[in-house]
Amino acid sequence: MAGPDERKKTVGVKVGNVTVGGGSPIVVQSMTNTDTADIASTVSQVAALARAGSEIVRITVDRDEAAAAVPHIRDQLLIRGIDVPLVGDFHYIGHKLLADHPACAEALAKYRINPGNVGFKDKRDKQFSQMIDIALRYDKPVRVGVNWGSLDQELLTTLMDENAGRAEPWSAAHVQREAIIRSAIYSAERAEELGMGRDKIILSTKVSDVQQLIAIYQELAARCDYALHLGLTEAGMGSKGIVASSAALGILLQQGIGDTIRISLTPEPGGDRTLEVKVAQELLQTMGFRQFVPVVAACPGCGRTTSTTFQTLAKEIQDHLSSSMPEWREKYPGVESLSVAVMGCIVNGPGESKHADIGISLPGTGEAPSAPVFIEGKKVVTLKGADVADQFKKMVADYIEQRFGSGGTASAAE
Repeated sequence: MAGPDERKKTVGVKVGNVTVGGGSPIVVQSMTNTDTADIASTVSQVAALARAGSEIVRITVDRDEAAAAVPHIRDQLLIRGIDVPLVGDFHYIGHKLLADHPACAEALAKYRINPGNVGFKDKRDKQFSQMIDIALRYDKPVRVGVNWGSLDQELLTTLMDENAGRAEPWSAAHVQREAIIRSAIYSAERAEELGMGRDKIILSTKVSDVQQLIAIYQELAARCDYALHLGLTEAGMGSKGIVASSAALGILLQQGIGDTIRISLTPEPGGDRTLEVKVAQELLQTMGFRQFVPVVAACPGCGRTTSTTFQTLAKEIQDHLSSSMPEWREKYPGVESLSVAVMGCIVNGPGESKHADIGISLPGTGEAPSAPVFIEGKKVVTLKGADVADQFKKMVADYIEQRFGSGGTASAAE
């Protein structure tokens, strides 16, 4: 297993103000689900995704009205102080939209090209070449994004015919995997033939089956050194989508594969689009690849913790830390590395609290109404009274100020 410090070396690609691959931190990205022609709604959602931590945001560019809106979306975001790279998602007529709307071509930080529908038969290479030519003209990178729902059927048919002649034919799933991989690599190689550098090309090969996704990316990573975008397409809604994406991407990331990720969740009706950003961040942070927000460790609760006090406090602390992070990142550099423990009884409470930067062990069922607090492994005080929660939250705030503020590094003695 590769782990956080042994990622596969890929070519770095500059996407606006973000670098993907080349040993840079794994990038979190997302995609809007607004009508791009609706400038106000798209600006609002891009801003929300960026504030949540999306470092690249993809928007649909499917018709003239959407292409015409792109530069206005970019400009309004900049007015708000949001300089997140925008990626244009093109299908079928991307070559025409980019040619007809040069302001769109200039405003986007990257173009996504799907080789399965960039053009068909004789038009395929011509229209693909037109998009690459425009990318070269405006010095933009591209993502060759293969999706098994829109796979190049001509290539798939050719591989099936080849397979039929094998002494030991591959399975249908194997043939499909090979078609997906070849589609991506062939397209990237064609882009290079047209003059595009490897430092302008990102590949993705998305499917919605976890085992297939893992197998495809393992083979793709073994056969090229292009920067790779990971994502389980059509992952689904709620816990199903979160679990499936985390399982697939977690295995690949642990093997050193992947330079940027997206968690493609189907939002609940009226749900928050930024959930997919939060899940991506939590996946990378849990695995030790990135640090985005302070970690709050809390026990799951059991018969010793029939009181909900520790649950309430753990949630309050987690919510407070998350909501405060935009301000704290500016005010307290490094605060995202903070660890806090909120435990519910004497069994594991003191020990877990000692492992955290600051932790509290609340009284469980039948225990004395007192709560020891530990800072950097040492017990500093025992809190008592009805306002233990408020007392501890103030201690957390004081610790952050002492450790990450201008006053220097906090210690248990403080």
